[in-house]
Amino acid sequence: MGTAYQIYDQGGIYYLTFQVVGWVDIFSRKVNKDVIIDSLVYCQKEKGLLVYAFVIMSNHVHIILRSEKEDLSNTIRDFKKFTSKKLKTLLLDNNKESRRDWMKVVFEYHAKFNKRVGGFQLWTHNNHAILLDTQEKLESRINYIYLNPVRAGIVLNEEDYLYSSAGAKYGKETLLDLYGY
Repeated sequence: MGTAYQIYDQGGIYYLTFQVVGWVDIFSRKVNKDVIIDSLVYCQKEKGLLVYAFVIMSNHVHIILRSEKEDLSNTIRDFKKFTSKKLKTLLLDNNKESRRDWMKVVFEYHAKFNKRVGGFQLWTHNNHAILLDTQEKLESRINYIYLNPVRAGIVLNEEDYLYSSAGAKYGKETLLDLYGY
């Protein structure tokens, strides 16, 4: 396996994408997006995670972050493992999810191709990690993140999407404490 899109500098600033297998739209519901926010807040407080920018879309999360403890890979592994278990409970063990049976088929299908996940896989394994080692790269990815909900037609203005850090650019509060604001 090559080193492209892998985290090799554990203290570096990275742009990452956490994608749901099969592009399942699990983040169309507030409760599921809140799992991501709560887990990131925990990682900030307990694991030294510094978040520069983020957006939660319907089936993926874009985020720019680094680890104060220079332990980014392990923090991401723990984050994805915890959120996967929590979201599995919300999505499959809950009678409130109308798409439960279909989602179960998708998540079990993807798990068949990976021995490490048991019978359920929520996240893809590739995080598409890109080291942001210049200010130009950092600003470019932040702009990409902020415009994601606008390009998707969710909001007209980047600062109006609640599950994004774009509001910080305009002096608004965001759901996460951001490094650099």
